[in-house]
Amino acid sequence: MKSFYSPFPLSALSLTLACVALAASAAHAQTADPAAQVQRVLASPVFKSAAATLDKEHGRIVEEAIKLTEIPAPPFAEKERAEEFARMLKAVGLSDVQIDPEGNVLGLRKGTRSDGKVVVVSAHLDTVFPAGTDVKVKRQGTKLYAPGIGDDSTSLAVLLGFVRAMKAAGVNTRDDILFVGTVGEEGPGDLRGVRYLFTKGAYKDKIKSFFSVESGDINRVTHGGVGSKRYRITFNGPGGHSYSAFGAVNPMFAQAQAAAEFSRIQVPATPKTTYSIGLIGGGTSVNSIPVSSWMEVDMRSESVDELKRVEDRLLKIVQDAADGENFARSTKDAKITVEAKLIGDRPAGSTDMNAEIVQIAKTAIEAAGYKPNFNWSSTDSNMPMNLGIPALTIGRGDIGKSGRSHSLDEWTDVEKGPMVKAMTTSLSIVLTATGME
Repeated sequence: MKSFYSPFPLSALSLTLACVALAASAAHAQTADPAAQVQRVLASPVFKSAAATLDKEHGRIVEEAIKLTEIPAPPFAEKERAEEFARMLKAVGLSDVQIDPEGNVLGLRKGTRSDGKVVVVSAHLDTVFPAGTDVKVKRQGTKLYAPGIGDDSTSLAVLLGFVRAMKAAGVNTRDDILFVGTVGEEGPGDLRGVRYLFTKGAYKDKIKSFFSVESGDINRVTHGGVGSKRYRITFNGPGGHSYSAFGAVNPMFAQAQAAAEFSRIQVPATPKTTYSIGLIGGGTSVNSIPVSSWMEVDMRSESVDELKRVEDRLLKIVQDAADGENFARSTKDAKITVEAKLIGDRPAGSTDMNAEIVQIAKTAIEAAGYKPNFNWSSTDSNMPMNLGIPALTIGRGDIGKSGRSHSLDEWTDVEKGPMVKAMTTSLSIVLTATGME
């Protein structure tokens, strides 16, 4: 058996190895610094080439935004737009493009050193507008007007622009990037698309971080997800003639008492917590005691605990109101009963301000000459934030270049210079976070 010979004494060899390890550790620490990472990406010829492609393809991105906007995508009816977006993702060269069982569109761009997980970059397919809404885009100079043009149809086109720019420039990233068009982000959709993505979809245990690209200004960074609970409260009773059955329990009286008590709940200013009764209804005629009455209630908070406190208080108030009406009036024909049906549940959460993903966004936005505006809102990012997965919702438009969101005269300004600058900034955030090489 041959003996091992080293030209260095073992102590010297150990010292050499330790120095190599130390140098590698120092290099890693340097590259792990968010500011250094952003500056490296911005200085890269490859990134500059990608930015030039965004500039060159500005007109195409605008036309794709118009095309997608003019495909109606009302709540729970995003299928036609999803199919077109899937076709577009295939055309830009993404692999494994699919529409999942919930209706989300997924397309994968492979990284070079994947750890088996993905970074999601998303925009939502749905709008708040019901079927039959006129979604034809109208131009006035550089402004485009149409329901949904800003929130969030143009972001879908921007995602396509990102993929083409990365391909044209030969961008390689460490991480796999999953581009997603989600369903159900708006109102009644209750985050059903992103909820499925994280809890049931093929990538549910494979998402390491998440970006939602939204209609807001490029300097707006949503790092906190406002949670919400929504209930439809229905009071039921025997009904009767307003004169001959006078004295019988009345669901409307119970509801009025509940509404009055609910309006007096004290909530903190910080964490911001709110509540409202948005819709009421019931009854059959002015001279009838209603058989039923109902109200729809919205509660929101930056805090999971505070939201639960208001929710619990609501549920107690409505039951107490039913019991109070049964005590105050005749229950000979029937008692008042109350049903509290949960119709909306958006989880609260946040991404720590010191998290790498936040610091990357901050540095990139500042490097472009903007002042970051950190905020809380209710977006697709709520879901990953609640699960403890780093997530942000970022803008893709220049400051003040969109308005009237959720209205029939919604607009976005696609002036080339400001729009390209904002898109380039968003792309720098994504490429830094996914480890552009």
